[in-house]
Amino acid sequence: MDFGLEDSKHGVGANAPEGVPRVAVLHVDAWLAVVDKPAGLMVHDSKLARGEQEFLADRLREQFGKPVLLVHRLDRATSGCLLLAFDRDTASALGKALMAREVEKHYLAVCRGWPEERFTIDHPLDGGPGKPEKKPAVTRFERLATTELEFASGGFPTSRYAVLRAEPGTGRFRQIRRHLKHASHHLIGDTSHGEGRHNRHFRMLGIHRMLLHAQRLAFVHPHTGERLAVDAPPDVEFGKALALFTPAPGASFAG
Repeated sequence: MDFGLEDSKHGVGANAPEGVPRVAVLHVDAWLAVVDKPAGLMVHDSKLARGEQEFLADRLREQFGKPVLLVHRLDRATSGCLLLAFDRDTASALGKALMAREVEKHYLAVCRGWPEERFTIDHPLDGGPGKPEKKPAVTRFERLATTELEFASGGFPTSRYAVLRAEPGTGRFRQIRRHLKHASHHLIGDTSHGEGRHNRHFRMLGIHRMLLHAQRLAFVHPHTGERLAVDAPPDVEFGKALALFTPAPGASFAG
């Protein structure tokens, strides 16, 4: 089955310095770009960097040959669509659209268990380390596919897993990951909020990344008024996981 996979190191767009892997550019114009962030690369330096020396923001500045302003963030282990601007006015307009929930965001996630076909998690979350105040957080989920693998778990001879489409209505710290933990449908490969035994099962299959991918961004261009819908295909390793699943009737892994 063809899931539209591609190696995220080989996209189109600006040139990267020699010897530095090029970040795939999914859309670019005079004001903004959407790039395909590789899994495992931090977006920018922060208290969570823990000695990291390489950051996506630095690589993008080199690749585009000019300053870039990150409009939102993705966790280090998450791959997929990342929106950036080339000037402050554009960044401000896009930031306001995000705050107004006018930017459509779709994620692919692989979780333990078989949740309902459609469900919503409405559970307040704090802002992460040093930000204890809890704020409203809502994520909508749709189950796209299921599988049952021969891994003993919880006294059963097999383990059940599902592919979900997640649409966060808010942008809290690690929202999808923490909401899935709250629902006891832990994200596979998540070493902070997941379950170690299920992560180990997937590592035995050669899948060593966290299975969360920012698949689609859709928004109105702040300068042209055009509605843009940009999709990032899952990388090869995520594709290994998707190949284990049978899509539900009428369901698709496309954004």
